[in-house]
Amino acid sequence: MITFHVNGKGVRLDVDPATPLLWVVREQLTLTGTKFGCGIAQCGACTVHLNGKPIRSCVTPVSQAAGQEITTIEGIGGGDDNLHPVQSAWIAEQVPQCGYCQSGQIMSAVALLTDKPNPSDEDIDLAMRGNICRCGTYPRIRKAIHVAAKQTKASFFDASDEEGG
Repeated sequence: MITFHVNGKGVRLDVDPATPLLWVVREQLTLTGTKFGCGIAQCGACTVHLNGKPIRSCVTPVSQAAGQEITTIEGIGGGDDNLHPVQSAWIAEQVPQCGYCQSGQIMSAVALLTDKPNPSDEDIDLAMRGNICRCGTYPRIRKAIHVAAKQTKASFFDASDEEGG
């Protein structure tokens, strides 16, 4: 039995500890936003967060999630009415073409903005280098990350004003 949290909810599963986390998330938990791409941690389509850090779920055994917090694409926003700033920027900048890699791209972008709220183009390129987009939407991805950074900064200052800060 392996116990962990996914998107803030406790999970207890009887699965082989060597099963890739990707398959547990998709098949056992039916959270299908995380995609299978290459199966060898090279494309980034399967990116999820383990305790806030991006990992490749296709090569991460579920045993590594024991007692940890996993966040998938389904857990970063609050649904259609409460999108994460990165999701909003992705829509505003019309980033996806085919869309297959986008959940992994978004998860990597969220982690980047958590670590570097105002990233340079170089920071973005470095953080996103492990996420492959076969459609080549990299310029739109970079632009959307800058838009999300500005939106996040504006939201922070709006919240500070409301709190008297």
